Amino acid sequence: MKEILQQLLDGEISIERCETLLKANNILELDEIANFDVDRKERTGFPEAILAESKSYDDLLSIVEKISTNGFKENIIITRLSKERFDKLNQDLSYLSDEGIEFNYNKAAKTLVLYKGRLATLNPDLGKVGIITAGTSDIPVAEEARVILEQGGCETICSYDIGIAGIHRLFPKISHMVEEEVNVIVVCAGMEGALPSVVAGLVDIPVIGVPTSVGYGIGADGKAAVYSMLQSCAPGLSVVNIDNGFGAAIDALTIVQTIARNVEKAKNE
Repeated sequence: MKEILQQLLDGEISIERCETLLKANNILELDEIANFDVDRKERTGFPEAILAESKSYDDLLSIVEKISTNGFKENIIITRLSKERFDKLNQDLSYLSDEGIEFNYNKAAKTLVLYKGRLATLNPDLGKVGIITAGTSDIPVAEEARVILEQGGCETICSYDIGIAGIHRLFPKISHMVEEEVNVIVVCAGMEGALPSVVAGLVDIPVIGVPTSVGYGIGADGKAAVYSMLQSCAPGLSVVNIDNGFGAAIDALTIVQTIARNVEKAKNE
């Protein structure tokens, strides 16, 4: 960092180039366990998140401890965190409460947010995202998407268990989302995964399909659902990987952030 700033002082690089280099340089090295991108939000619009699922508990604990003690710039998000691991983290990191750091754990989403002050600050300029599930078994994936969207500052409108097995339940929920002027709809569905195609055929906004690992026989592990969504003839439907509520939320945030930037640009012209 000092070398970059010296280059700026010596007139070797421009302010814009300095900013770019500082962003690229701003990686917090956590021993040799992980590299945490502390300024990801400034660069991409969404903060770094930690995937707990494949990490040992000791590595996970070390990462969270070092992030928390190296300048708490923004909320820390930990995904795919089991209740048992959360309970242990909550106990081992209880001292962080003395520094004003609080824990918010969503059991359904298996997502933990460490925060100071506010859990999430919604940005009204980002618009809204609708989240729909076909069944109650799809709710954990939808909840992961909701947590991530709200951490990104986006308001969500959720309707769960309105799949095509009782398709009459779908239409009033979609009508409500249209009236609320949602910008994107995230649809989580397992089994045959038909719901995203139906929704995409009813609305004129982007629909993100999330196949879930709900099913059995030929549809086991969400494979039939992902094939069905990828093969859909409904326009305006994009698809993420199986159970990828996080990825769907980031896609939706990217869309609403782009819309917000374009609106702001149009106002200033």
